[in-house]
Amino acid sequence: MQVANKTTFTISRVEIRHMMLSFKVSEKNIQSALSLMEKSHRHINIISFISMLEGYGLDKDQITQLLRRIGLDDIKIGEAMEMVDEHKITSEAGRLFYATLDT
Repeated sequence: MQVANKTTFTISRVEIRHMMLSFKVSEKNIQSALSLMEKSHRHINIISFISMLEGYGLDKDQITQLLRRIGLDDIKIGEAMEMVDEHKITSEAGRLFYATLDT
């Protein structure tokens, strides 16, 4: 794993596969994640990455451990988790709901 700058981390496919396997992510989900990253020119933002990991069944502690292995410090991890929570709130608040009452 290499740190390109303070906000960009480079990790090999083998490393990310190994890390995800250690957290019991299925081979199907690992392939899906790698495919998603490949389609976006091998890049993924932290919000999408954490949301994807949550979708694969990892809890916040497991995600934190994985992000530490990648090289993020606890401050950056906390900020990333807050961004994910804010994104979820914004997504929910932005949805329109319609209700109709029958008489």
